[in-house]
Parts: sequence; structure tokens; C-alpha cells
Amino acid sequence: MEILWMLIVGGIIGWLASLITGRDVPGGIIGNIIAGFIGAWLGGLILGNWGPVVGGFAIIPAIIGSIILVLIVSFIMRKMGQNNNHGHHA
Repeated sequence: MEILWMLIVGGIIGWLASLITGRDVPGGIIGNIIAGFIGAWLGGLILGNWGPVVGGFAIIPAIIGSIILVLIVSFIMRKMGQNNNHGHHA
């Protein structure tokens, strides 16, 4: 049950990051979960683990880390010419 909770929270973190940045995470729900997990790790490295913890994630650093990750991934995809945003540019 704890793993399921972590997947849900990770997915929500990734989804929030894509909403805040206005960029879709490739891979849909699975992409959001992966972005949430990697973002939480990245945020923890950069900012440390502080603030409210939900499902094993320090939420604030996790969301900030996920936003950074989504921006980096969308930048790389744009540079590779694989922009899946159907004409939406920041």
C-alpha cells in the first residue's frame, strides 16, 4: 500500500510541475510519476528535505525539483526537434 501511495503522490507532483510550467510531461501518467520521483530526488539534492512530507516526499522541494526537471526535459526535446506541444511555445 505504501508503494501505491508513493506512486500517487509522485504522479501528482509531476502533474503539478507540468501544470505550473505549462508543458506536458512525455509519457502521460507514467511520465508524471517518473518526473515526480526524479524531481523529488533533484529537489532534495538542491534544496534539502524540509517542509511537509507526504507519501515519503518532502512536497515543496519535490515540486520545485519536478518543475526544474520538466523545464530541462522540454528544453532538450525542443532542441532535438521533438516538440510534442503542438505549436505552444513559451
